[in-house]
Amino acid sequence: MSDFNLHAPEGSRTRKRIVGRGQGSGLGGTAGKGNKGQQSRSGGKTYPGFEGGQMPLYRRLPHRGFTNIFRKEWQVVNICDLDTKFETGETVDGVTLMARGLVKKANQPVKVLGMGDITKALTVSVDKVSAQAKDKIEKAGGKVETPAGGQVASATSAS
Repeated sequence: MSDFNLHAPEGSRTRKRIVGRGQGSGLGGTAGKGNKGQQSRSGGKTYPGFEGGQMPLYRRLPHRGFTNIFRKEWQVVNICDLDTKFETGETVDGVTLMARGLVKKANQPVKVLGMGDITKALTVSVDKVSAQAKDKIEKAGGKVETPAGGQVASATSAS
């Protein structure tokens, strides 16, 4: 390579396309938009879902109901399940519950409900515990810990 044969790579220097300025430009007359029709007109645009004037699919289908995208999905565990899967003195949290197959995701919030009985003293550290479950766990000699922002549900709240 030498100084006298340097040149820009092929395709790197293209001429600006000037449209609608006569036949000599190569893009005169219809300015590269073809002949007639909605797309050739100024402001002639369609929206996503446009079906050429036919009734669009989103208007043909019935729309009912409401989906709350901010809803918090709780994983529910009963204390009778804790009694069968854990040994005395163990700590119950999202990770150990997932390892024992009681919940599907370790990082999703967990609520312990009071169905059944518990005979083992466990340390329960989950996001929410019902009042009935808390009483049964403490009567069995265990303790309930809720992380910051967590709560023990009162008997009047229905979650």
